[in-house]
Amino acid sequence: MTAQRHPDGPVLVVGSGLAGWTAVREFRKLDANTPVVLITADTGDFYGKPALSTALAQGRTPAQLVTMPADQMRETLNVTVMAHTHVTRLDVQAQAVHTAQGVLTYRDLVLATGAHPIRLSLGGNAASEVMSVNDLASYTVFRQSLLPQSRVLVIGAGLIGCEFANDLAAKHYAVQVVDPNAVPLAALLPEAVGAQLQAALQALGVQWHFGTSVQTVDRTDDGLVVTFANGQQTVVDVVLSAVGLRADVALAQAAGLTTERGIVVNAQLQTSAAHVYALGDNAQYASDSVGGVARTLPYVLPIMHAGKALAQTLAGTPTAVQFPLMPVAIKTPALPLVVASAALGTVGAWQVVGEGLWHFVDAEGQVRGFVLSGSSTNRRMEQAKLVTA
Repeated sequence: MTAQRHPDGPVLVVGSGLAGWTAVREFRKLDANTPVVLITADTGDFYGKPALSTALAQGRTPAQLVTMPADQMRETLNVTVMAHTHVTRLDVQAQAVHTAQGVLTYRDLVLATGAHPIRLSLGGNAASEVMSVNDLASYTVFRQSLLPQSRVLVIGAGLIGCEFANDLAAKHYAVQVVDPNAVPLAALLPEAVGAQLQAALQALGVQWHFGTSVQTVDRTDDGLVVTFANGQQTVVDVVLSAVGLRADVALAQAAGLTTERGIVVNAQLQTSAAHVYALGDNAQYASDSVGGVARTLPYVLPIMHAGKALAQTLAGTPTAVQFPLMPVAIKTPALPLVVASAALGTVGAWQVVGEGLWHFVDAEGQVRGFVLSGSSTNRRMEQAKLVTA
């Protein structure tokens, strides 16, 4: 194919999630004229992914989750949107992106390809019927699978699993959750707070299966028979896997970019190739490293900070992203929670400070993180001032 180079050298953005659209929006605040092309495998509509795990209780349909259609985004931000377009290859030497519709060259390339749900290796004749939700399309399929009185098993008691369990139980679905840990959100919360969340969701009707995992899923006349590693079984109508995400690095790897847990970027969000940047769930931020170990940050606030810094760089002012303390609100109305995790690798322990307040304290007695629960969640700004960077 012949490359279609824009005479002014476009900025190409691959991905139309929050990261891709944030990069475009922030760049347009600084540069109204440089052509921008956004390439996406889906519709390009803008919606907030965190809303997927709370829409049921709020009575919002999948269509109502779209806050701005792609056409409106295109007109508002003066951007070319290539919807339903799959990128097949990146050529970072030629500064070209190969798609099923042709080849485009770029001045700068932004990779915002996000992350894919981790797929468990399960046995049984209905293993392929296990669902994952990570975008509006998959959420729509999940919603269509729910009938009145559906029995739902959620695999994983992490952040997303607990949010979905709360949302489903609030609409009176029969919800079960299975997780190998002893309490929900074991990686984020003090065990005592996890136990409080367990009790709060149990009061809504959620049934827990801790200390085990799913081995097989089989379709029978009664529904889906799920067999756990401990030998127990349960029968449900829908199985939703929420065991985490894995950064989408396939295109970057094939192009020879440096990847580890994500696409490795420096403080200016540049990858190992010139004029190629990454942000969002697919990026591994060196600027957030602890002890030299970079990490991915699959939350909203890191994307907002990264998008603003990247826009400055794309507009001609190289800018390092700086991540402040970024508390995460966990959307479990049964027990509202705010978590400010200590930096990766920080050695310390949780200490209860007061009603609904825990501090993560290091060996020197410095507060490195906190958890707020219930009515105490409105104290996040006050507590953030106490955390030592």
